[in-house]
Amino acid sequence: GIVHRIDKDTSGLLAVAKNDAAHAGLAAQFAAHSIERVYLAVVWGRPVPSRAHIDGNIGRNPRNRKKMTVRRVGGKPALTHYEVIRRFGNFASLIECRLATGRTHQIRVHLAHIGHPVMGDSQYGGGATAARRRDAGQQVSDFVTRLDRQALHAKILGFKHPATGEMHRYEIDLPQELRDLVRILE
Repeated sequence: GIVHRIDKDTSGLLAVAKNDAAHAGLAAQFAAHSIERVYLAVVWGRPVPSRAHIDGNIGRNPRNRKKMTVRRVGGKPALTHYEVIRRFGNFASLIECRLATGRTHQIRVHLAHIGHPVMGDSQYGGGATAARRRDAGQQVSDFVTRLDRQALHAKILGFKHPATGEMHRYEIDLPQELRDLVRILE
């Protein structure tokens, strides 16, 4: 069975267990936050500092139950470490995110909270607004509009094999549409 989820319209790696014992062992590692999870995201803007963490409880948005938000009171603890990998002028950046916790929409919510939403993420403010169209140019804006998904990719998944205890680490490249986005931004 599927051991964990990634957000709809996020590409990348998932852990799937072949039997109940493997499922229980992997689920325990996810619950203990001992799984290595690394994501790549293309975000609007230029995060400063270029390497930091975002620590903010995440809970349901009281105005829209389908969305999550950073909460001052309530919610569940959430911690995302990020590092800028590449900057594209002042209007966009490619960043790596490492999850210390695993909350619903965590990366998307945390990045939007610090003012750098994931490109193409219409739910959390990552659309091509008029100001972003002006700054990024028509080609980038048109591509983000056509992308029809957020520019978020689960790149690395690492865990201990539940039966042997041996470390396993899997890595997958960006899908073609996100490689095309990076090429256009360059």
